[in-house]
Amino acid sequence: MRKIKSFQVDHRKLERGIYISRKDADVVTYDMRFCKPNCGVVLDNVTLHTVEHMIATYVRNSDIKNEVLYFGPMGCQTGFYLLIRDVVTKDKVLKIVKDVLQKTIDHTGAVFGASEIECGNYKMLDLDSAKEACRDYLDVIADVDDIITYDEVNKMGR
Repeated sequence: MRKIKSFQVDHRKLERGIYISRKDADVVTYDMRFCKPNCGVVLDNVTLHTVEHMIATYVRNSDIKNEVLYFGPMGCQTGFYLLIRDVVTKDKVLKIVKDVLQKTIDHTGAVFGASEIECGNYKMLDLDSAKEACRDYLDVIADVDDIITYDEVNKMGR
């Protein structure tokens, strides 16, 4: 059986950052890697869940809202996938990602979707932990000016 694209990248070479995982037809999958793989540190479920609520809402209300297909967590709990139509440049995606991270950090008020009506596990949310994770991640990508692909990661030395 063929390996899926996310299993083809050498996770020993991945660092915290942002990558292009794959392109399928007109959809680009971005890997927002909050934690270095296999280093023993992952996002806890509460933080993962809250970041998902916040970023998903902000990105679906951004300048590229009509091109956003999905934002959600990786099963390994080291980051998130953001799926965007390819009409949006990677430079624009990077700008939007930085912007929604900052909006989450600056957010006052309730977590988006934090009610029994809106969420299947609404009690498992904590804005402060999401803000901390977003702040740490924004620090990592603040000076990033290009998003590289998994293929480029695989070509890097170890």
